[in-house]
Amino acid sequence: MTDLTALKYTDEHEWLAIEGTTATVGITDYAADKLGDVVFVELPAVGTEITAGAVVGEIESTKSVGELYAPLAGTVTEINDAVVDDPSLVNAEPFEGGWLIKVTIADGAAEGLLDRDAYVALTEG
Repeated sequence: MTDLTALKYTDEHEWLAIEGTTATVGITDYAADKLGDVVFVELPAVGTEITAGAVVGEIESTKSVGELYAPLAGTVTEINDAVVDDPSLVNAEPFEGGWLIKVTIADGAAEGLLDRDAYVALTEG
């Protein structure tokens, strides 16, 4: 199980596992629960330059269609093909097999992300 306190978060309900200059990105269990059963995921292509806050994909559930926002600036280095093939992984394993993209982080781009306590306060507020 992923140590949720070691992750960073955004107010758009995304989590980031940062190792060196690479961030693995997914949506939180809170977001997955609010979305309902995820049935479709569209992710950016590998090599895409992303800007923090820009729309980079789409997540469709039985309840709604939501946009996936870039949590930071950088370059997409990998997408999770397993989630594209089986979107239910977002619900079943949001912090493990349900990750969405990996990004090489632009210099200074990881500043301003939330820690676990701040994220929990946001979702309870």
